[in-house]
Amino acid sequence: MKIAISSTGKDLNSQVDPRFGRCAYFIIIETDDMGFEAFENENIALSGGVGVQSASFIISKDVKTVLTGNCGPKAMQTLSAGEVDVFTGQTGAVKEAVERYQNGDLSPSTQATVAEKSGVKESGTAGNYQTQGVGRCMGGTGRGMGMGGGRGMGGGRGMGGSGRGMGMGGGRGMQGMVNTSPSASPGKADLTELKQQAADLQKQMDEIQTKINNMKH
Repeated sequence: MKIAISSTGKDLNSQVDPRFGRCAYFIIIETDDMGFEAFENENIALSGGVGVQSASFIISKDVKTVLTGNCGPKAMQTLSAGEVDVFTGQTGAVKEAVERYQNGDLSPSTQATVAEKSGVKESGTAGNYQTQGVGRCMGGTGRGMGMGGGRGMGGGRGMGGSGRGMGMGGGRGMQGMVNTSPSASPGKADLTELKQQAADLQKQMDEIQTKINNMKH
């Protein structure tokens, strides 16, 4: 009689794979002489219908007994329809599971032990999230016209300024930094600094406007 065991490897010393439909290998053993064959499970990568496909493969090999860790509802139904006995809850080496079966220590299962698609590996990255910060900055204009070099002060939620004065003026801008914590709120010191920066910016804008008005006359 032929029995099939869901296995993680290709020999009898391999561990029983707890999954039936998505196991790595099926080892089919002829109990009369303990000769066996290992078959790579070609259904493991399917998105659906894995249990039925794996069960159909087992039936096509004239197997009458399956030893595995768990079996889903559709696989169980298919195996039952093919008159294949299923023994779930198996662990340890494949040869140990076979010995338990031959010694009559096992009882067949009639119900699925896991939900459908329970063997699908989830690709979620729980605990590995990357958060994208929300930048809070005020885009200011520089003092004067031209190509200011910008002497930025990094690290603030601030104003990005360009050049100061005519020509090659040295800009005095505040270079904003992204706030990586959406829930973070500025303290009193930060608010005072922001207010001072806003006042400086307004003063720069007033001076620029004055220069523009003077150039028109």
